[in-house]
Amino acid sequence: MAVAINCAAKAGEWIKSRLGGYHDLNTKQSPQDLVTDVDKGAEAMIRKLILTHFPDHAILGEEGVAPGAAASAAALKQASESEYLWIVDPVDGTTNFVHGFPFFCVSIALAYKGEVIIGVIYDPMRDEMFVAEKGKGAYIHGQPSKVSSDAALSGSIVAVGFNPDREFALPVNMRGLNALSGEVRSLRAAGSAALHLAYVAAGRLSGYYEVGLNAWDVAAGALIVKESGGIVTDTTGNPYHIGVRHLIASNGKIHEELLGVVRAADATGL
Repeated sequence: MAVAINCAAKAGEWIKSRLGGYHDLNTKQSPQDLVTDVDKGAEAMIRKLILTHFPDHAILGEEGVAPGAAASAAALKQASESEYLWIVDPVDGTTNFVHGFPFFCVSIALAYKGEVIIGVIYDPMRDEMFVAEKGKGAYIHGQPSKVSSDAALSGSIVAVGFNPDREFALPVNMRGLNALSGEVRSLRAAGSAALHLAYVAAGRLSGYYEVGLNAWDVAAGALIVKESGGIVTDTTGNPYHIGVRHLIASNGKIHEELLGVVRAADATGL
């Protein structure tokens, strides 16, 4: 945990210092899927720090994987053969970072034999550190993290995502978004899967839905939600594991309602 927190804090502060000062801007899967020298530099920093302490551990980082669902699944399968696997997204919310929209974070998880046991999300713009250890609860700067008490979808704020995969994920997400818009109090789409999950854990959101995610987007956040008293499943209600790409997270009380709306809209992605 100490290593994960240290990595997130150091990378996050460096990322913040580079806001508005990146040099190389490129695209990956689509023109909406951005990567900068800051993403690559932050991941290199995190890798070096982890391997200094745990040279035998494996690391799965976003910037080391080719774009696309097939490449992501193949990289995860290969990496999962390791007993200890760090799952890293150095800048979750790169598009926000590029445009100066202050909603991005560092996400770091550690899986042991395929199960996430540590999750850390750091928001450098607000200096908020969300942490969880399996079976030991979740915390925000030392204060216990707890999901919201909203009991019905109609009284809930739910986050959604606009996935950069324009061929498959975005149309499915739009069906889900349209269906949810008439059922919830309000929708939010702030552009960082990891921070959406952290906000569910903190009770700021009551749910989050998105199709087409990757392990590094959600591994840390899924544990933080669960350790805060929430529920994380795939879009059909099966329990979360690190291979899940189509996700629903909630405070638990609205979970079945969320699943029902997404199923009825044919928006599960499965």
